Amino acid sequence: MKKALSVLLILMMAFSAFGQEKAKKEKKEKKPKERIGWKFGGALPATTYDSNLGFQYGALIEFFNYGKPSIYPEYLDHTYTEVSTFTKGSGIYRFMYETNRLFGKTYFSIDLSYLPDKAYDFYGFNGYESVYNADWMNSDLEVPPYKTAMYYRFERNQFRIKSDLMGKLSGDHIKWSAGFAFNDFSLSEVDIDRLNEGKDDKLPSNAVQPGLYKLYQDLMIISPNEADGGWVNTLKGGIMWDSRDNKPNPMKGLWTEMGIEFAPGFMGNDWSFSRFYLTHRQYFTIIPEDLSFAYRVGYQTTITGHVPFFYQSQVITSRLTGATNEGLGGASSLRGVLRNRVVGDGFVYGNFELRWKPLYFKFLKADWYIGTNLFYDIGRVTKKIEMPDNVELMLEAPKYSNLNYSDYFNPGSEKFHHSAGISILFVANRNFCVAVDIGKAFNGQDSDILGFSIGLNYLF
Repeated sequence: MKKALSVLLILMMAFSAFGQEKAKKEKKEKKPKERIGWKFGGALPATTYDSNLGFQYGALIEFFNYGKPSIYPEYLDHTYTEVSTFTKGSGIYRFMYETNRLFGKTYFSIDLSYLPDKAYDFYGFNGYESVYNADWMNSDLEVPPYKTAMYYRFERNQFRIKSDLMGKLSGDHIKWSAGFAFNDFSLSEVDIDRLNEGKDDKLPSNAVQPGLYKLYQDLMIISPNEADGGWVNTLKGGIMWDSRDNKPNPMKGLWTEMGIEFAPGFMGNDWSFSRFYLTHRQYFTIIPEDLSFAYRVGYQTTITGHVPFFYQSQVITSRLTGATNEGLGGASSLRGVLRNRVVGDGFVYGNFELRWKPLYFKFLKADWYIGTNLFYDIGRVTKKIEMPDNVELMLEAPKYSNLNYSDYFNPGSEKFHHSAGISILFVANRNFCVAVDIGKAFNGQDSDILGFSIGLNYLF
């Protein structure tokens, strides 16, 4: 069970301000205070608890440089630093710097991150064609059907150096984009001994109850040369149209981009491949400053080569708005759907949001507003990851006598995955945004519980 103490802290701060007479009298029409030079953007403590991963502790902090003279709410430079860790090893260690004035007005960002994850989600490939059984992870049930709470998990540690550039190509709106990234992935079965430390109700060992990650290796669905991870180093190039009126939360405009990501052999890759991506976002004003409708549709597919299974969940984008951009499923794609539930060699997705800003106020010398979004998310696999022809035959071997093919695979069943929900956003000085998302999948195969996440920034 997760206890999001940081959310409670934010809610108490926000609604305390809401109750103040001064906040009630604050006029939306009043222009926010101009901000000059480097300013503190915001900070957030990270304090949560997970029964398997332990306590999370740490913090994140942001700074913005609005220039002299000020270009607020736009900014010249931005730094983001996060250090948060669970007591049993998972965490986020990230530093990001971005500027809008490299060689004139070229955008440049650099991201240095170490992302250890002791229980990374893995539900198989091709969406509904891989069957999900929630009872296998429910420790409140008898054995069987309970297997282990780590059945759909493996350990993934990622080290990343990522840089993105953007500049004008023609006029004010047509731009070029480019980038490179170095990623080192280290994979293994979940470290059960570490997760069992200090617990009375211990998880079964990997020898007693291996997870889906190990089964996929035994069935040769995951090949030996990618089972332990490796380096994936990429180059990226594309073009975009960007006519947004405000980057953190646009009220009108278009933001469309397309391009190709390459993983060439000369960059030290064990796998060479190329992928195409297309993302279109559009924003409509309904009530000036207060109410808007926004949507995003995206498509991504492999063009050449073989993408290692652990990289298939990486969604290509011109710039990161969070520590990761993974899916489909989870906080950055299909909210309320299990993280990485929809993994394929190609996929399409859409996000549709009605965005409202009902309350403006001043707090701690900052201009705040609280936003609420009603959202609907949709996505599916369009190009399947090929499975070995003999999987069903292999499962008939004596060592798998307690396993049924239909418990794991349902060929031909992939279709659109749907979810909907609400977001509550706390935004300071129009740039520092904490988003609390609560979503629910429409199909129990995608999740039978409410999805809850805390992150930064609007989704798109």
